[in-house]
Amino acid sequence: MPMDDEQLQTVQNVYGVENWSAGYFDVNSKGHLIVRPAPGDPRTVDLFDLVTSLRDERKLHTPILLRFPQILTHQLRKLAISYQQAIEEYSYKGRHFPVFPMKVNPRREVVEEFLKDTSRFTVGLECGSKPELYAGLAQSQNPDSLMICNGFKDESFLRLAMLGAEAGKKVVVVIEKLSELVTTLNLADETGVMPMIGLRSKLYSRGSGKWASSGGESAKFGLTTSELLDCVRLLKERGKLGSLKLLHSHIGSQITDIKRVKTAMKEAARVYAKLRLLGTPIDTMDIGGGLGVDYDGSKTRFESSMNYSVQEFANDVVYTIKAVCDEENVPHPHLVTESGRMMTAYHAVLITSIRDEIETFADDKPEVTVDDDDPQVIVELKDLCDNINGKNFNEFYHDALEHKDELHTQFNLGLISLEDRAKGEVLFWETCARALKESESAKSPPEEFEDLKRILASKYLCNFSLFRSVPDSWAIGQLFPIMPIHRLNEPLTDFATLVDVTCDSDGRIDKFVDLKDVREVLELHKWKPDEPYYLGIFMVGAYQEVMGSFHNLFGLPNEAHVVMEAEGRWHITKLVQGSKLGEMVAFARYDKAQLLAGYKQQLEARQHAGNLSGERVDQLVAAYEAMVNDTTYLTR
Repeated sequence: MPMDDEQLQTVQNVYGVENWSAGYFDVNSKGHLIVRPAPGDPRTVDLFDLVTSLRDERKLHTPILLRFPQILTHQLRKLAISYQQAIEEYSYKGRHFPVFPMKVNPRREVVEEFLKDTSRFTVGLECGSKPELYAGLAQSQNPDSLMICNGFKDESFLRLAMLGAEAGKKVVVVIEKLSELVTTLNLADETGVMPMIGLRSKLYSRGSGKWASSGGESAKFGLTTSELLDCVRLLKERGKLGSLKLLHSHIGSQITDIKRVKTAMKEAARVYAKLRLLGTPIDTMDIGGGLGVDYDGSKTRFESSMNYSVQEFANDVVYTIKAVCDEENVPHPHLVTESGRMMTAYHAVLITSIRDEIETFADDKPEVTVDDDDPQVIVELKDLCDNINGKNFNEFYHDALEHKDELHTQFNLGLISLEDRAKGEVLFWETCARALKESESAKSPPEEFEDLKRILASKYLCNFSLFRSVPDSWAIGQLFPIMPIHRLNEPLTDFATLVDVTCDSDGRIDKFVDLKDVREVLELHKWKPDEPYYLGIFMVGAYQEVMGSFHNLFGLPNEAHVVMEAEGRWHITKLVQGSKLGEMVAFARYDKAQLLAGYKQQLEARQHAGNLSGERVDQLVAAYEAMVNDTTYLTR
């Protein structure tokens, strides 16, 4: 049945799609979630139809990571255009050079997608380790684009950077400590190759949000003012001052408050200007990352949001730096940005399915009958349960709490049986459920009923590993938008929290996005065991893949790369099968041949003892060996 306006408004109120989706996701008339390559683009794909097709035609089951490369391209375009508009508006004399930090998502498909547009947007790469730099050096880039080398560096890292310089890349070695500059200069004397040099300045200014400690005087990275001057002096002494081209600064990821950006840019621009006035040839400022993503759609300073747009961020950066440079009468520097989170977060969606409901309290229990032989506490709980109503629900709820305590006290004293305890618990939770239902009709229900709602919420077992696919939800309490991708034209009847398939109690999601608060339950439809029910976890394209762990040896999910076409069509550019059982035991450094031999040895011992036939041993060995090709996740 097509969705009506009231249903659409309900979906918006509950899940806030319009608030967090940045125009990439919406709900169609069938009550299915759709995705588009850019806001307002007529090309859309129905996510439920896509997942169903992958399941039925490609035999791909959840968890599935859907990757939409067109969204990557559009985010890069949005970033570049925002800076270009700011440069034109304020008559700024420098250029903008976006670079993609590989640490955010080092997958080859992501990196190559950005570099496809390097001719239009002069996009480069930022590498913070030797493996990233090794992979980055082989990528084709615009000759004008940059390769920024951040992070602590040893001699082999610096030699690798020089290989890039000899290959014609514009390699910038960002000095994190004075000893790195000494090594770089010594290698330059040895090899005759001198990369461009950048200095990372440790700003007094700090960002805001979870990563505020990335900046400030106690930051991990950055040179103090005296160290900056020491580097300049050493470059002069070695005759290499002409190689000093860039000043780097970074005050943290996911900056939530635009005021912090203005303050940091003013300080960084002042450092740049003073270095120019000292006679250095620096002509570029790398402002690092920090451009936030509005995970909850609230447009506030909350940790999972930010109170500005991409254009506002670019405007403030350009205007602030220009104002300082004009005041100091120095040239406007070129601007390098490392806005990896903004560039990648939206393009990936994890699809999971509800596989089971973890039994809670009074769910699906038969009606309790009470007779004269039952303990008095049972009789009184039954009376509370049967007579609760809209006027007395609060009083009866508190009475039920007292009776529950009495029930457990009597059980611990040996006064009632296990059967009596079970009967009393069912009555207590049924009373709670009825009290909660009555509270929803009240004008001002007591706050304690919000806690009760959380306690009574269903616990749905979802086929994914939190630690593998959404690690920031567990590690730092990051909120990600989560919602069903279908049945949105049906009434929402259940409150639930989500648990994953790991054997870790922390493998759960019980915090959900909301415009004004953080929800502790997720509103869902009634789960039907005989029908698939798919949930999407959105905005997982930044950091989640690379930060995920192999907890419990759950491996990578299945993956599909999808390009959207006209009239709801799509084509799959790449399918990646998820990790198999054999791959994950090998990851833990087990030898599959030794495992097979060990299992076979145990079976043969049972055969010699007369407990198994030779034929059965062969069957069991074959079954064990075949399991190496099974998925690590649940299957039907």
